[in-house]
Amino acid sequence: MADGRRYVGAAERRARLALRHRLTAGARAGSPEDVADSLVALHGSDPATVYLAIGARLTDPASTVARTDRALYEDRSLVRMHGMRHTVFVFPTDLTAVVHASTGLTVAARERAMLLKSMAQAGAPDAVWLKEVEESALAALGRLGQATAAELAREEPRLREQFVYAAGKSYEGVHTVGTRLLKVLGVEGKVVRGRPLGSWTSSQFRWALAPAHPELDASVAQAELLRRWLTVCGPATEADLKWWTGWRVTEVRRALAAIGAREVVVDEGPAYVTEDDEEAVPEAGEPWAALLPALDPTAMGWQQRDWYLAPELRDALFDRSGNVGPTVWWGGRVVGSWAQRPSGEVVWRLLEPVGREAETAVEEAAATLRAWLDGTRVTPRFPTPLEKELRGRA
Repeated sequence: MADGRRYVGAAERRARLALRHRLTAGARAGSPEDVADSLVALHGSDPATVYLAIGARLTDPASTVARTDRALYEDRSLVRMHGMRHTVFVFPTDLTAVVHASTGLTVAARERAMLLKSMAQAGAPDAVWLKEVEESALAALGRLGQATAAELAREEPRLREQFVYAAGKSYEGVHTVGTRLLKVLGVEGKVVRGRPLGSWTSSQFRWALAPAHPELDASVAQAELLRRWLTVCGPATEADLKWWTGWRVTEVRRALAAIGAREVVVDEGPAYVTEDDEEAVPEAGEPWAALLPALDPTAMGWQQRDWYLAPELRDALFDRSGNVGPTVWWGGRVVGSWAQRPSGEVVWRLLEPVGREAETAVEEAAATLRAWLDGTRVTPRFPTPLEKELRGRA
């Protein structure tokens, strides 16, 4: 105890991570919905990340693609939509209202204002015209069920209107109304990503109307989102919470107070857990190995990562924008990276000496991944130095 606050060391934090992120054999999940509910949010900007993150945590990874497709596109128990930090995530559908009210509204207002400003500067039609186009496009999407931007433009030709963005600047470009408007509607929670045009690795998506949801008070929604995330990822520092949510520090502190969060101490300083989560968590049992994908929510879950990722490994594992590549885990720590070669072979490299037991466990995890991929090629959208080297790209 420090001033009445319990100290939570790195070993206990890694034990919490192993159990709550469904990474030990005894904690594996039975369905994609169980995984998403446990993790709160799966990064969705790289389509393959969702499937690979789920597969790494299922008791039966061979069923990953079929069951995740069904959850996303048939049962609609999972939804891909914009969320924290203006990033696309996959959430349990019952979180739609919480995510929209807690993180989407502020970003949405800014995005719509930017679009209108860009159109006005280019001499394009005004807000009244844009609202007419929006309502027509949403009605068309309701009739079609799901549609690509091109299919929607056939129903509402005004979506093809073009305007010059940032005229005279080095980044000048020509934008279509449809491309920009669909992005705004996504952030506003009116449309979501639907079924991809190709396989589960495709980054080309259809659009669909967002699931109906109640409008929540923003502060209530922020408290609920923080409670869910802290249950999975606590203890977390204020810096972690601000980074993950994208909120102002005043919003983070208000949400912490609303849920009655308890303050503990970690190596980085003060941190927080939910009010019923102060008891010590035992070690996760047998050491475990995992091959997690680029942008996996565990590797990206905290801003301050020294307790599970040695600082000297970061240059090899992250790109210049801070996106993590594929990671190899042993006993709650990142110890290497993996990649898939053009032949389909899954290869990996350890960056720390971890012993024969770890190497055997990592090889078994690689064999499991190779089996359920069954020849499907997966290349991260945001390549990192070691991943590129392992798959043989200069």
